[in-house]
Amino acid sequence: MIVSVIGLGYIGLPTAAVLASNGLTVIGVDVNQNKVDIINQGKTYTVEPELDILVQTTVQSGFLKATTNPVKASVFMVAVPTPFIGDHEPDLSYIESAVKAIAPVLEKGNLVILESTSPVGATEMAIEWMKEERPDLSFPEFCNNTEKYDIAVAHCPERVLPGRIIHELINNDRIIGGVTTKCGEKARDLYNVFVEAHCLITDCRTAELSKLVENSFRDVNIAFANELSLICDKLDINVWEMIKLSNHHPRVNILQPGPGVGGHCIAVDPWFIVNSAPTESKLIHTARLVNDRKPDFILEKINQSVKVIAKKKSEIKIACFGLTFKPDIDDLRESPALHIAKLVNLMKFNEVLVVEPNISQLPKGFNMNSTKLSSIEKTLKIADIVVLLVDHREFKSIDLSLLSGKQIVDTRGIWS
Repeated sequence: MIVSVIGLGYIGLPTAAVLASNGLTVIGVDVNQNKVDIINQGKTYTVEPELDILVQTTVQSGFLKATTNPVKASVFMVAVPTPFIGDHEPDLSYIESAVKAIAPVLEKGNLVILESTSPVGATEMAIEWMKEERPDLSFPEFCNNTEKYDIAVAHCPERVLPGRIIHELINNDRIIGGVTTKCGEKARDLYNVFVEAHCLITDCRTAELSKLVENSFRDVNIAFANELSLICDKLDINVWEMIKLSNHHPRVNILQPGPGVGGHCIAVDPWFIVNSAPTESKLIHTARLVNDRKPDFILEKINQSVKVIAKKKSEIKIACFGLTFKPDIDDLRESPALHIAKLVNLMKFNEVLVVEPNISQLPKGFNMNSTKLSSIEKTLKIADIVVLLVDHREFKSIDLSLLSGKQIVDTRGIWS
């Protein structure tokens, strides 16, 4: 069996490496020539535990290789981004480009799996795009019991956490959404090669919505915690202590508040539900608004700190600790910490010091004349205001006496 993984990003590359490590011939396809070259050297371009070893060994053994052009295969797994555009409209252009790219090399008996997190109906849209390119082939139809088609199609959303991707690809249950029952069974046979947990078959629409619901559940619960932080700030209550005490109730498990919500999934996927059913998704919509507005609250806390210091803003040095969307990874996608740091960069401080141990250079969007990447030690010596945005392990071990005399904005509660 030859498996072609289309899109070698945060999900595609680990999936390709895990498949190859199980003895399958895997051809990864990506439009980025630099990524392709790095992979073919047995290297990776992102920080993820175990991934570098898997890529190195599978490339060296010949089970994994990368290219920029799709080639014939038995299975095609599409793992490309699905962002939103405009007023939170789902952008399916990457999926459209991917399925149209593989269409010329499709053959009877192939299986096409959409792994990209998608709004309900995206799998059926993908089929329509493939039909346009290959009218000589037949495809399955949703809600049609016939199993007569040339190309099997399924939707199997990824369900992994950055920093634990390899472990969770293998050990998490997978939802297998077949356009038909046999499509689902064929996809399940592939996932059973490497998934040690359950592979649960359903239809493609249910699989699409289940992934969106999982991330919306998280978003709603985070929004509750973030809203509590606003309430506690108004009432002069330590939100961290309050949540800790409340969680002693046997049936209460409140999450921890933060500066917002980031990552490609939780910050994006709920909008797909809102877009599909705006009238029925009031709670999900409100949670999105609460979390998206949390950075504004943090910026106001920074402005309050400025007023306490007996200096002009142009004389103040401010430090932003953390840029990634979660601790101990290098992933900046949809990061509220990065968003806040960029806004701080525009506030005309004397100097903005960014401490981010997981990256080697500042991303685009900063004024490099007034903003620089700095070490923990140097930053704590000179900063007047310290803003903790991400609770990296390095920040948890900081001697709190080094923060004495500084204005602290702690969005994670590790210094409070």
